[in-house]
This record gives sequence, structure tokens and C-alpha cells, in this order.
Amino acid sequence: MEILKTLWKSPIGPKTTHFWGPVFNWSLPIAAYVDRNKPPEQISGRMTGVLCVYSALFMRFAWMVQPRNLHLLVCHAANETVQLYQFSRWVNAQGSSPQQEKEEPES
Repeated sequence: MEILKTLWKSPIGPKTTHFWGPVFNWSLPIAAYVDRNKPPEQISGRMTGVLCVYSALFMRFAWMVQPRNLHLLVCHAANETVQLYQFSRWVNAQGSSPQQEKEEPES
């Protein structure tokens, strides 16, 4: 019971945005993970790129903010990982798109 009291009174406990921000932010990496089996043609390259930059910036923020927010850091590291995977799927799909094959001259 003492552990719960300590967590409740903590500067990064459930009474603060340092706790609830990362909790709700987990929806981003979870959604990207669930989408890993969808066709790469459905991936938005621009949006995935923006999410990669967003997570990289907020990883730094989570490290620099006081009190240091490791929960947010881990959340954004997970998001960065899955977004980079999705971005690589999108890039690979762009390299082998049917439009590109039609544009190439036949030998």
C-alpha cells in the first residue's frame, strides 16, 4: 500500500500530465504495430515521416524535461521504431510500384 501512496504523490504520478500524456500517447505505436501486416500501398509516406520526426523530437524533450519522463521516452522510442519500420515498407513499395515499371523502357 505504501508503494501506491508513493506513486500517487510522485511528481510523475497519476495526478500529473507526466503520467497521462504517455499513457494516451501509446496509441500511436500500438496503431502502427497493428498496421504492420496491411498492404504498404496504404501507408502515407508523408505522415509516417512526420511521425518519425515527431517522436525523435519528443524523445529529446522527455529526456530533458524535469522531472525526467522515462515513460514518455520509452513510448516515443517504441513509436520511432515502428514508424521507421512502416516507412521502410513504404519506401520498398515505392521502389517496386507498377507505375515505375511501366515508365521504364523495354530492352
